[in-house]
Parts: sequence; C-alpha cells; structure tokens
Amino acid sequence: MFEFTDDCKIGISQIDDEHRYLFELLNRAYVLVTTDYHDDYYQRLKDIIAELDRYAEQHFTHEEAYMTKIRDPELILQRPQHAFFREKILEFDLANIDETVAQQRTLSDLVAFLAKWLYRHILSSDVMIGKLPPLEEWMIKENPCEFTEDYLVGIDLIDREHKELFRIIDNAYRLIQSYEVSTGYDRILDILDELKNYTIEHFGDEEEYMESINYEGLAAQKRAHEAFIDKLQNIDRNEIDRNPQDYLQKLLQFLLSWLINHILSTDKKIPKK
Repeated sequence: MFEFTDDCKIGISQIDDEHRYLFELLNRAYVLVTTDYHDDYYQRLKDIIAELDRYAEQHFTHEEAYMTKIRDPELILQRPQHAFFREKILEFDLANIDETVAQQRTLSDLVAFLAKWLYRHILSSDVMIGKLPPLEEWMIKENPCEFTEDYLVGIDLIDREHKELFRIIDNAYRLIQSYEVSTGYDRILDILDELKNYTIEHFGDEEEYMESINYEGLAAQKRAHEAFIDKLQNIDRNEIDRNPQDYLQKLLQFLLSWLINHILSTDKKIPKK
C-alpha cells in the first residue's frame, strides 16, 4: 500500500486532504492489481478511472484557484502538469479492458503511473505552493542566489555542496539577468547540465551520510531528491527555444526556491555525527 506520509503534506488543509484522497484511489487500484484471485474487474476499474478524472478536475481547480489568489508563480508550471495528468487518465479510460488480462495490464500501468506522478508532483511542485514570493518581489532582490549563513546545516560536506549548488544557479541567473540568453544559449544549457550532474552527486553524498548515521528521515529525503532530479531531467527545451528569457527565469526561480525550502525545512533536521 502507498502511504500518504508527513513529507507529502504541504501545510494547506484542503490541498492535503485532497492529496490524501488521491492516495486512497491509488490504493484501490493497488488492491485490485495485487489480489491473488483475479476476477472480472471491468466495472470496478472503470469506476476508479472515472473517479480519478472527476476528483482530479475538482482538486486541480481548487489548487489553481488558491495559487491564483496568492499570485503564486508556481501556477505557471503547475497548469501543464495538471493537463498532462488529465490526458493520461483519459488514455486509461479509452483502453480496451474487455478481457481480464487487459484489465490486469491496465491496472498495473495505472498504479505505476499514479504512484510515480503523485509522489513526484507533490514533492517537487506542490511542496512549493505558498513558498515562492510573487515574481515582482523576487526580481527586486539584489542577489537572490547568495548563499547566506541562514542556509548552513552544520555538516561541513553538505554545507560545501549546498554552497556550490547556489554558485551554479547564480551563474545561470546572472546570465539571464544580463539579457544574454539569446547569445549565450549553449552556455545556459551547459550550466543546467552542470546543475543536474552536481545535484545528483550532492544528493548521493547527502544520502550516504544519512545512511551512515541511520537517519530515520532518509526515505523521505530520497523521495524529495528524486522529485527534484526529475524536474531537472524534464526541462522543456522546446519551451526554452520559444521563450528563453521568460522560461529560464521562472525555472531558476523554482529551482532556487525549492532548494532554499528543502534546506530550511528538511536538511536542517539532519543530525550531526
């Protein structure tokens, strides 16, 4: 069964309750796919898919309305993710599930998709709801990428690597702010690749440290790390081509804000040896 754990809570009651119910729907499908006796699940599968579509529409409407109300820049990134989810559920609804073998295959695919999408969407995107300042406030900061003492966790290796992540993001931020995106396009992509590779290396080191001290929060940390890496690996390069300045500005805003939030709310809980 898939548990709606504390690290999946974003601190907004209605959204957390709705996420919890989406996990309940995931577990309904999981029970069917893992049962020893496989009956004809045609109607039960159809009901789960229909409820997923209905409830997702309701939840996304509430979530987007909340982000609109607080002028949250995350809304711009969330809308296409929500649309993708709805389109994927429609594909499951249109699948041929007349035969029990097809039902089992569809159930397995549905469970795999829901588990991956829900965890990663909540931990990489929804966790940022309400954490990002409105765009105009963000942009007037003299240097939003400065690594300050507030971000120190007191573990030398982790602090050094966090500082390096800030440096890489700062390089990209300065290039964008200098309005050299069109001429420095390849450099931007190089920086994003550098950020992805160093992030993977850092998360590996961080997780190795947590394993060495038997840290009970390791599993939650791994889920958050996977979600962030997934965001980096799915950067829309077509969108960069269409509107590089705007897209990259919003992307860096997200990446930096996620990193700051993760350090302050999660990494600071890691015990020192």
